[in-house]
Amino acid sequence: MGSLFVGGALSVTLAALAYPALLGVNTTSASGSKIIAQTQWGPLTEADRDFVVKVRAAGLWEYPVGQMGLEKGRSKEVITASKHLIDGHAALDTSCRKIGTMLNITIPNQASPQQQGFVNTLAADQGKQFETDFANILRVTHGSIFNTIAKIRSTTKNTLVRTLADQANVTVLDHITVMEQTGLVNFDQVLFQQTTPPRLPATDLTPPPPAAGQPQIVLTPPADSTTRPPVLPGEAPGRGASAGPTVK
Repeated sequence: MGSLFVGGALSVTLAALAYPALLGVNTTSASGSKIIAQTQWGPLTEADRDFVVKVRAAGLWEYPVGQMGLEKGRSKEVITASKHLIDGHAALDTSCRKIGTMLNITIPNQASPQQQGFVNTLAADQGKQFETDFANILRVTHGSIFNTIAKIRSTTKNTLVRTLADQANVTVLDHITVMEQTGLVNFDQVLFQQTTPPRLPATDLTPPPPAAGQPQIVLTPPADSTTRPPVLPGEAPGRGASAGPTVK
């Protein structure tokens, strides 16, 4: 499943959307409201662009962690949560790759160093420690981006970004819920980490740019997937469906 261009030509400034300032850590305005492109789907701001990148980067580490959970998880709740991660992020990834092409946004092929650190921690864990770290790390990260989704949804003027925010809102809330249903979430610890995140250098928080000519990584939906990405504005009906995860 490759990237799909949907719709007509864009009016964009190529350099404004590309790496290395992709996440806008050092160069974006304080509010992220600076318009960097005018498109047929509405103006695209720095915050809009960064949101698409963040959703893509989240899938690049949470999808393989879901696969890890299917192998290492022992409880049915962790297995269920792992299936939700794989299913939800495969659908979000489809939307991100389409929207990245439509809005001419360079999207990463690797997660950020911080996110890769989460993967490394979980890869080293075994047994109950894996399940505990799995539930708590993912509850922190999903809880943190949940507020970002709400802000983007309430402020963006771009219909493609708004559609992605709707899909991400449903998916992230579902993932928060299944992590809590494991019974392993330490809420005091999680809420402290959400409200007082570590101060890390920008390089740790930014996914590396994709190498020139590198094939785009695709997060393939599982064979029994019940979550499909939504139909995007201008896309032919039947290509997408409700974004709500229904994995049991």
